[in-house]
Amino acid sequence: MKPISLPLPAPAQRTRRRVNLALQGGGSHGAFTWGVLDALLEDGRLDFEGISGASAGAVNAVALAHGFATARAADGDRAAAQAAARETLGRVWRRVAGAGAPGAIAQQFARLLFGDGSALRSTLGMDPWASPYHFNPLDINPLRQLLDQEIDFDALAALAAPRVFVSATQVRTGRAEIFHGERLTLAAVMASACLPTMFQAVEIDQSADIVLVQLNPLTRVETPRTPFEIEQRMTELAFNASLLSQMRSIDFINQLLADGRLQEGTQYRKLLLHRIDVDSASHAPLSAASKMSADIRMIEALFESGRAAASDWLAQNFDALGRHSTIDIQQDYVAGTVTTPLTPPVNEKPSKRA
Repeated sequence: MKPISLPLPAPAQRTRRRVNLALQGGGSHGAFTWGVLDALLEDGRLDFEGISGASAGAVNAVALAHGFATARAADGDRAAAQAAARETLGRVWRRVAGAGAPGAIAQQFARLLFGDGSALRSTLGMDPWASPYHFNPLDINPLRQLLDQEIDFDALAALAAPRVFVSATQVRTGRAEIFHGERLTLAAVMASACLPTMFQAVEIDQSADIVLVQLNPLTRVETPRTPFEIEQRMTELAFNASLLSQMRSIDFINQLLADGRLQEGTQYRKLLLHRIDVDSASHAPLSAASKMSADIRMIEALFESGRAAASDWLAQNFDALGRHSTIDIQQDYVAGTVTTPLTPPVNEKPSKRA
């Protein structure tokens, strides 16, 4: 994979801003997030206070943090840490794409797992009767070996900043669990990145600005009608469900603070939301099946799109950081939410039968 360097805006002054990053999951589409992070790190004006991620977002989060942890342990230089983070992200994604080992058994197996042909998808877990406990009884997962070799989880546990938070779902209870500090282990990241139809369950025992890197579109203009369109939209809705819930909670708290019904302080504070999303990138819509593809051309294209989107976002929104949100939570995440009562209102009389 050839190194790509897009021109980034030259700021009039190198004022720095502290932000938090929220990295959405989306399988191989996480290469878009890699591009976003690469551009933000190269620009150098953002300090990351906290990074949260799930699935591919968790992989990106620990790869970025690994660079900071290992570089700071060596010389404590901020620029060196940013360069190390970019290097780690690039190395992880190039290995995902299999660019460095054509013909290797691990790469061939990864392509078998992540190829998006219909026959493979039917065999490898996209149908309800195919279980990973049957077709993958040895629980072989190429990503586990990759992360074990590339990420120093002991160093991450000792890292003061950025703090990393990885989320996963407890399959038995359906409850979300957040892992950070000493609990942020390889097993935690694998649990977050686990595709339950393809891999076995993994067994494991203060800035106001949040920049969301969103991989799954919120809306579609047309109603899905074909089996392929329906499958794709179902996947998008599943990936966005928790995001929509959290955004509504943030909006609710922000409204209570604005109305004076909550006191802003250590427990509550207004959050400023920003978004860099794949919808803003200039490429054709991606299929749900492509989330499981390790095609190097797609990964390269997503990386370039992510860099371009981050460059545009910095040029348009950097000065807003610390001042105001650059997305409208009400319009994008809350408006149109309708609660239908199960019973008629108390004052409403039931209609008479004819």
